[in-house]
Amino acid sequence: MELKRAGSQPSVKGPDEWFTGNVRIDPLNAPPPTARVSCATVTFEPGACTAWHTHPLGQTLVVTAGCGWTQCEGESRIEIRPSNVIWCPPGHKHWHEATSTTAMTHIAIQETLGGKNVEWLDKVTDEQYLGTIKQN
Repeated sequence: MELKRAGSQPSVKGPDEWFTGNVRIDPLNAPPPTARVSCATVTFEPGACTAWHTHPLGQTLVVTAGCGWTQCEGESRIEIRPSNVIWCPPGHKHWHEATSTTAMTHIAIQETLGGKNVEWLDKVTDEQYLGTIKQN
């Protein structure tokens, strides 16, 4: 068993090629190569957003604080709040973000296939970011 104590792994800034705005990634678990599941806490400042992306084996998001939005290709943007759990199926194109006025934090859990757990695509446009909201 391996215990990772809170604060024992350094935070990293979300890379500009994958995110718009200020995003902080706090690794929670990056297991050895024989394991496939990794997870991190990701904090989006107001207005910060991922680029469109997919995951080869899907992704689970657990919102822990704030308020945000997520959108799957061809669907309406959905508001997400603490305790919401989002499952995005393998290969499903999507993005997630904080609202324009409120930060949002989630835990991202994904599996690796062939050495990759994400495929980054185009940045979200202003029109997509400001799209209609579908309430759940």
